[in-house]
Amino acid sequence: MRVALAQIDTTVGDIPGNLRLIRDSAARARDAGAQLVVFPEQALGGYPALDLWEDGDFLRAGEAALKDLARGTGEMGLVIGAAMRNPRPVGKPILNAAALLHRGKVAAVRGKTLLPTYDVFDERRYFEPASANAPVRFGGLRIGITICEDAWSRAPGESRRLYRTDPVAEQVRAKADLLINLSASPFERGKSALREKLLRAHARRAGKPLLYCNQVGGNDELIFDGHSLVLDGRGRVVTRGKSFSEDLVVVETDALPKAAAAYGLSDIAEVEAALVLGIHDYLRKCGMHKAFVGLSGGIDSAVVCALAVKALGPGAVTGVAMPSLYSSRGSVDDAEALARSLGIRFLKLPITEAYEAYLRTLGKPFGGGEVGLAEQNIQARVRGNLLMALSNKEGGIVLSTGNKSELSVGYCTLYGDMCGGLAVIADVPKTTVYALARWINQERPVIPQSSIDKPPSAELRPDQKDQDDLPEYETLDAVLTDYIEGRRGAAEISRRGFSADLVRDVIRRIDRNEYKRRQAAPCLKISSKAFGVGRRMPIARGGF
Repeated sequence: MRVALAQIDTTVGDIPGNLRLIRDSAARARDAGAQLVVFPEQALGGYPALDLWEDGDFLRAGEAALKDLARGTGEMGLVIGAAMRNPRPVGKPILNAAALLHRGKVAAVRGKTLLPTYDVFDERRYFEPASANAPVRFGGLRIGITICEDAWSRAPGESRRLYRTDPVAEQVRAKADLLINLSASPFERGKSALREKLLRAHARRAGKPLLYCNQVGGNDELIFDGHSLVLDGRGRVVTRGKSFSEDLVVVETDALPKAAAAYGLSDIAEVEAALVLGIHDYLRKCGMHKAFVGLSGGIDSAVVCALAVKALGPGAVTGVAMPSLYSSRGSVDDAEALARSLGIRFLKLPITEAYEAYLRTLGKPFGGGEVGLAEQNIQARVRGNLLMALSNKEGGIVLSTGNKSELSVGYCTLYGDMCGGLAVIADVPKTTVYALARWINQERPVIPQSSIDKPPSAELRPDQKDQDDLPEYETLDAVLTDYIEGRRGAAEISRRGFSADLVRDVIRRIDRNEYKRRQAAPCLKISSKAFGVGRRMPIARGGF
């Protein structure tokens, strides 16, 4: 059978737009001679639709669109992910389903069995799990259809199984000839290799071809990398969909090609591609066309600006330098040099007068005396006000430039450098920011070398350096990764070679600054545990 995998970039809630994408891909698949076209999980309404799944109008619009799509089918079948009503009188009212559309009707429906409730997922809130799924008969084959998490019953490298059942194995036991998985599996670093390992094991155990169709694109914090796969019955990857872009993969299941070349993107190339796609889709799907970036002359703002230009083009990005009396001449020059190399609009708005006006206004309640943290943070808040004013006046969005290392320990200013509509690198540790800068400069020198080489500084007081207040970033990032992503405790982290006092101090800072992160802009997720909906910690809490 000739099957097409339609790896498309859907928008949550845009059923008419998603329908156009589906029809366009179906037409291209028909031209390629496909007998069956497979679309990602929840392709019709977008994933994740969250509480839209509880909205009656949204569900009715999806049902009407699915019926309309089915009426247009002939001999070529479509397998499409959609939210569908649960026909049983007990349980949640909807299913996370895969519908087979064929010969003018919805010929079969199969529900998702394993509903994830960890990290960013909360599908049990909305969906009823399928109790059993028999293979679907189509084109003379028994096709075993599963949906995303159904394939993750036994994750590679994990000693503990999350689920008692294995829906893929159940399809094999039911004599499926061909396995298909519709997916909306978000990107995170290292996951592409893990996913391939998982699917290879399924195909090898089954001795059957496995076709995996994954969503691509950015939806809010989540980025989907595509990277759809076709595996033969020996567990070899024979075809790969593109990463981080739409694609249509067409294969003959009874004449699969030989093993494909190894996956080509490095870790840092994946991180860059993910962030670029995340920026591009966040603005496009929110109906915005301009981005404003505060340029300090430092590495964080330089990387964010370079990524924004790759995502949106130089004409859509404005860089804004806002020097204070503590800003070095070199920092201002670096900001201007970056703007020139990127070809973007550049504004220089000195903030010294505004800062001094604030100090005069606050002179009496502040009571004079030594300049401290409150006075330093006024500079960051003046800058935040200016950026927000520009975005209000001209339309568009402010991209905040804080990295994960700073956000973790609260080395950032509420309503100051945290201002913005999207936190581009808030899941990117400082050490990875440096790696991104070097990667970006491989093609041509975009980011000034001095921005990479100089010691990082907020420049809110004379001769300030980040390491006056923080450990070296290599040490800090290692502890943060252990605590946030590894979920290790203080004693265990200390045994891995770190000072117990340092570990306790870093953890105390992380816990104490939860209130700041709760007020931060949405953060593009690239790790296994990002700040945001996937990490739910109390703000008011005691020690233990």
